[in-house]
Amino acid sequence: MMKFDTRLIHGGIDGDEHTGAVNVPIYQTSTYRQTTIGENKGYEYSRTGNPTRHALEVLIAELEEGVAGYAFASGMAATSAVLALFKSGDKILISDNIYGGTFRVLDKVFKNFGLEYAIIDTNNQEELVNSIDDKVKAIFIETPTNPLMGISDIAAASSIAKERGLITIVDNTFMTPYLQKPIKLGADIVIHSATKYLGGHSDLVAGLVVVNSEELSQRLHFIQNATGGVLAPFDSWLLIRGMKTLSVRMDRHIENAVYIADYLNENLAVAKVYFPGLIAHQGHELQKKQAKGPGAMISFVLKEGYNLKEFLRAFKIITVGESLGGVESLMTHPASMTHGAIPYELRQKMGIVDGLVRLSVGIENKEDLIAELQEAIANSKI
Repeated sequence: MMKFDTRLIHGGIDGDEHTGAVNVPIYQTSTYRQTTIGENKGYEYSRTGNPTRHALEVLIAELEEGVAGYAFASGMAATSAVLALFKSGDKILISDNIYGGTFRVLDKVFKNFGLEYAIIDTNNQEELVNSIDDKVKAIFIETPTNPLMGISDIAAASSIAKERGLITIVDNTFMTPYLQKPIKLGADIVIHSATKYLGGHSDLVAGLVVVNSEELSQRLHFIQNATGGVLAPFDSWLLIRGMKTLSVRMDRHIENAVYIADYLNENLAVAKVYFPGLIAHQGHELQKKQAKGPGAMISFVLKEGYNLKEFLRAFKIITVGESLGGVESLMTHPASMTHGAIPYELRQKMGIVDGLVRLSVGIENKEDLIAELQEAIANSKI
């Protein structure tokens, strides 16, 4: 069986058998010729199925070791399709300090249709069990969480869910299948914002879902086709291309992140660092147990006496903006950007304080990144 690094390049549908092209073609078409009523070559309309998108879907299913994969126009389109599996009156338990977009779509959209949610510590097994009532149909886990890098035990949560007939959903965006395999740990559904590490170059927006059963596959494909938030052929091709270098990129991301986290952890200007690779991190041992590495996301809080606006204004190599997972380093202010949709009081309770910043460590030279952080800290001292 091919190793993961090789499957990234040769997995799924490898090239084009018709022409010998080493890359899957971009099938830029909306519809397909039918020889007669009810007879076609496997495709009839590109919302329902497209060969380029299909190649991507087969690839992500193989990488996550699931039954089937589905590609959507964004991570939130993927998440919304998964939430559409549930009905009015159902309740979903979600991780605290979950991505703000996931909270927003639950709180502002699906709640209008009677889908309920409860925010809990999904790594606290006692709290998890006590939160399950007759309404609860699923557990939605982010691990590590965005932005405080909280770690949940996927195997333990999945076991609790299975005993009670619940579905376990894991957002695997931060880890990617290179570092973490939720389905092997017992999860039923895996979600990716493929905009991030899978694409890897900040040049596309996409979402992926992998399921572990034929029953979930049929239900999700129906939702994908019925609601129509599918990924376009060109973006599907671009995502396949990005995924070919996932392992080499992630290795460099992690090398840089470990170096920078150690620097920040020793810096007297920094009050707290959230990074699973640090021994002092609350979920460090669990992360080592269920994932191949710590990832490359770091959040930290500057101490009082430093001007956050001036700190963020100082960067030239590091880009201040939304998103993460690109080859370039990206700095985000969660309270006003990624988690701005979460009410202030709830943000404070979660620990998403106004002084918190999140750094997606890129693959630039790590010494250049350290030099820029040093300069930004020095220039922001009040």
